[in-house]
Amino acid sequence: MFRSRAKTEKAPTDKVTADLSQQPRDPQAPKGRPTPKRSEAQTQRRRAASAAPADRKAAMKRQREARRADLARQREALASGDERYLPVRDKGPVRRFVRDYVDSRFCIAEWFLPLAVIILILSVIQVQNVQSISLLLWLGVIILIVVDSIGLSIRLKKQLRERFPDTPKRGAVAYGLMRTLQMRRLRLPKPQVKRGERP
Repeated sequence: MFRSRAKTEKAPTDKVTADLSQQPRDPQAPKGRPTPKRSEAQTQRRRAASAAPADRKAAMKRQREARRADLARQREALASGDERYLPVRDKGPVRRFVRDYVDSRFCIAEWFLPLAVIILILSVIQVQNVQSISLLLWLGVIILIVVDSIGLSIRLKKQLRERFPDTPKRGAVAYGLMRTLQMRRLRLPKPQVKRGERP
């Protein structure tokens, strides 16, 4: 009687252990492997910490080299006008046309910086007549730039509507006006057309 009872009690425990092995381990249950010694755990941590920065450094070095190569290609493209490597801001046929349109004309805004320096020097001189002349020059230059920019933007909008009716032209006029504020020889991408040559 006792013997048969022991056998019947053993059988369910075997089933339970088999079922437990199939289920995911409970966090409170024992882990089934010995805890490593502190010295072993510290050496493992040190190895992991020393290995990680080397890989990170190599990855950072590769990223820097790739970034440097991209910047070099962009500089060459800005000098030569190669569309493939230009920054996103300068890419596309619309932006190319705007650049050519602005570069083919004489704009008063491109002389703003040299004129500003001259007017600033005149305003420093402690002579009443010279200071009043410099103030009038400031007003005259600003009015001329505003009038020239309004005329350019109207003509440019008309040209863009005619040449690129279905292409998005968002920001193209502002891009052209910003280009007029730069002196011709300092413009990037470099001008591809001569003055007076229509794009």
